[in-house]
Amino acid sequence: MKKIAVIGAGAAGMMAAYAAAESGAEVTLFEKNEKAGKKIYITGKGRCNVTNACDVNDYFANIIRNPKFMYSAIYDFDNQAVMDFFEQKGCKLKIERGERVFPVSDHSSDIIKAIFFAVKDAGVKVLFDTGIDNILYEADQVKSVVTTDGDVYEVDAVIVATGGLSYPTTGSTGDGYSFAKASGHKLVQSYPALVPLEIKEDWCKDLQGLSLRNVSVVLENIPDDKKAELNDECAGKTKKKKVKKVYEGFGEMLFTHFGVSGPLMLTASSFYEPGTNMRIHLDLKPALTFEQLDKRIIRDFEAGLNKNFENAVSGLFPTKLIPVMVKLSGISADKKVNEITKEERQDFVKLIKDVQMTVTGTRGFKEAIITRGGVSVKDINPSTMESKHKKGLYFAGEVLDVDAVTGGFNLQVAWSTGHLAGVSAAGKEL
Repeated sequence: MKKIAVIGAGAAGMMAAYAAAESGAEVTLFEKNEKAGKKIYITGKGRCNVTNACDVNDYFANIIRNPKFMYSAIYDFDNQAVMDFFEQKGCKLKIERGERVFPVSDHSSDIIKAIFFAVKDAGVKVLFDTGIDNILYEADQVKSVVTTDGDVYEVDAVIVATGGLSYPTTGSTGDGYSFAKASGHKLVQSYPALVPLEIKEDWCKDLQGLSLRNVSVVLENIPDDKKAELNDECAGKTKKKKVKKVYEGFGEMLFTHFGVSGPLMLTASSFYEPGTNMRIHLDLKPALTFEQLDKRIIRDFEAGLNKNFENAVSGLFPTKLIPVMVKLSGISADKKVNEITKEERQDFVKLIKDVQMTVTGTRGFKEAIITRGGVSVKDINPSTMESKHKKGLYFAGEVLDVDAVTGGFNLQVAWSTGHLAGVSAAGKEL
């Protein structure tokens, strides 16, 4: 019977421990916190978006970095397998808009209870308040783990499922990166991902708490003009660098006291490059072309020729947004609509189709749902999740350089990589 140590009792760690024990291994699960699943508890605003019910082949289009690496893991333990697992363990699930899957109770604690009881029922020994200080090797083979208290556990394999750097209060403090680096693995620079964005424009604060649905955004990378001009001059060129579109999406967003959040903006944040100039283009009426929106506004103006501009556009926006859009338009709020020129009206249409915001940064790891970057997948066998440098060393979950958009896809990455690491470490043939 193989002895396996799993480090971290999050989604990937608990699934790995369960899968390894069910495959016949003797498993010890080490968790430095006082309880399991602290990050699961706060996911999905406390509801836990456990997976996504889309066609399994559509999963890879929703994984931003290294989707091909996930082929074996996803097909080994896909979204249907995850749903079946929780249903069989007594946690009923439901499917909501966007194929998002949640527990019927809307309580993430029910997901934690289901998998934790499964772990215990499988015979896994769980040690809380027990961190791992070091992993020891002999001739590039895992030999033992050493706890922060100095206790040594001899094992045949170790599964590192310590998470990344997001929400550090849950215990995600980069321990896995230290284990990886010490064992010769390359680390890809880590950044906050699925994180609210900070915006330069002050008018965003006036919209705090306003949620918008069915809007579209484009996030673009703007080259530094001075640097671009200098580079072009040195190269004997006059052509400036082009603005680069890095993300385009449709959905729901939220204005905050510092900028923007909500599913659409969180996904956009995963494409944000720290240290670069980036701009958001927000289309408030993506379902209408410029011409259609212009005709709509003409009809509104004709229906109230003697109305003030501010009152004539009240049907276009939520109440909180009206004064901000009027101010951005440059048209006086009390100007009569019959005095508004064609040029002013069409400039207003352009504004509605392209409200621009300057991104100054993110809210950091403290508010990031996940971590972008981590252990390079080039150093990991995708068919087993085993290290290519150390035999018996496996990685699973957010510690890896794999991240996805919102909607349950990141938790699926955790369940799938955890399950594959568990069965592989136990020596079970897939």
